[in-house]
Amino acid sequence: MNTLQHYIHGQWVASTVQGPRFEVVNPATEGVVALIDMGGEAEANAAVAAAKAAFPAYAATSLEERLGHMHRLVAVFERRYAEMVAAITTEMGAPFDLSADSQAECGPGHIKTTIQAALELAWEERSGSTSNVVREPVGVCVLITPWNWPMNQIAAKVAPALIAGCTVVLKPSEQSPLSAALFAEFIHEAGFPPGVFNMVFGSGPVVGNVLSAHPDVDMVSFTGSTRAGIQVAKNAADTVKRIAQELGGKSANIVFADSDLEAAITRGVLHCFNNTGQSCNSPTRMLVEDSVYARAVELAAKAGAEVQVGDPTQRGGHIGPLASRMQFDKVQGCIERGIAEGARVVLGGLGKPAGFEQGFFVKPTIFADVNNQMFIAREEVFGPVLVMIPFHGVEEAVAIANDSPYGLAAYVQTQDKTKARAVARRLRAGSVHLNGSGQDYESPFGGYKQSGNGREWGKHGLLDFLELKAINGYHAD
Repeated sequence: MNTLQHYIHGQWVASTVQGPRFEVVNPATEGVVALIDMGGEAEANAAVAAAKAAFPAYAATSLEERLGHMHRLVAVFERRYAEMVAAITTEMGAPFDLSADSQAECGPGHIKTTIQAALELAWEERSGSTSNVVREPVGVCVLITPWNWPMNQIAAKVAPALIAGCTVVLKPSEQSPLSAALFAEFIHEAGFPPGVFNMVFGSGPVVGNVLSAHPDVDMVSFTGSTRAGIQVAKNAADTVKRIAQELGGKSANIVFADSDLEAAITRGVLHCFNNTGQSCNSPTRMLVEDSVYARAVELAAKAGAEVQVGDPTQRGGHIGPLASRMQFDKVQGCIERGIAEGARVVLGGLGKPAGFEQGFFVKPTIFADVNNQMFIAREEVFGPVLVMIPFHGVEEAVAIANDSPYGLAAYVQTQDKTKARAVARRLRAGSVHLNGSGQDYESPFGGYKQSGNGREWGKHGLLDFLELKAINGYHAD
């Protein structure tokens, strides 16, 4: 059994904290698969000190040097790709095909896209008659990442930070540490200078708080719950750090009567249940025009019934367990709350699927006859739970969609392109998807309102890690 350690100044470091190690549990088997040396204030301070010491020299390197390191990182990642797939499947229960095709693929995908964005970016340009505007690295950056898309979030933060010339301290979730430890191995093998990349395991209330409040940290990039994001922002406020946050979501999927109804409902259900519902941009509120609502509920129940729950180590299109006992208990509580509120269960419900007594497996669940004030319509459940809400006309659809504290993503289904585009512009969300469109790595990802601030992915993610400096008089005679 592996005992995972911190990575500080180019070395693997044991924790100085005394006490029991954190047990990493395979959510499909409930067996312990690794232990973590959880860090404390000493480890957090050491990692920040290493990043601060490494920053001047690394920031002074050329873009070509930094991109050379990143190309080597991609090569290591791709050579050891199967290890990353296995790590993600083991730590969070993502089915093998999802881990291989989506979860792990985010690593090289984001790195390659950010490399290309850096090559296309104007790092220095003339402004006005005598000035130059220069883009420079922000400085020491703390990157706090979640468990649900572990490699997506690590790569989407680490790649732009290191390409920009920043040095970093990564605090991954203790719920999904295997992929993070493996990524640190890739960094080490790629030959980054000591101190440029550091990683500390630890809890949010301990290590996260120390890092986000640390006076030698210039920026915090956080992905996680809105509740935790608020605390991170408060910690950072005293030293006026730059903050980038990608937080919760409760995304609306508006299905108009003039859509290809069966296709729209089916892909909406499958998208909601993908990754066992553990995605912040999941379309968990399906708003359906009232004239086709009854038929839509039938189609949703049919599509949902075809979703299989299965062993995550096996190939196939099934979904796996939730990532932890805590998440299982939360989702069960939300389903129970929905039933108590009077929502109609048309698929699934409480308890585990037949044949899955061991592991944190849940039944894919669909609620009909929901109104937007119910708990299950406002709470981010983070499980395979879909709520269906009827609406009458465009105005009511937009009003219900925007009536949420969140604004991460939204979805619109209609064969009328003019209407689709007009509705998209009225939705208060960072990403809007028309008729099943996806999102590529170049497209900015982030949210409005309590879904966060700043943007990740591609050029816009790179810009978040860069300061602007105006050198006035640069072209003066």
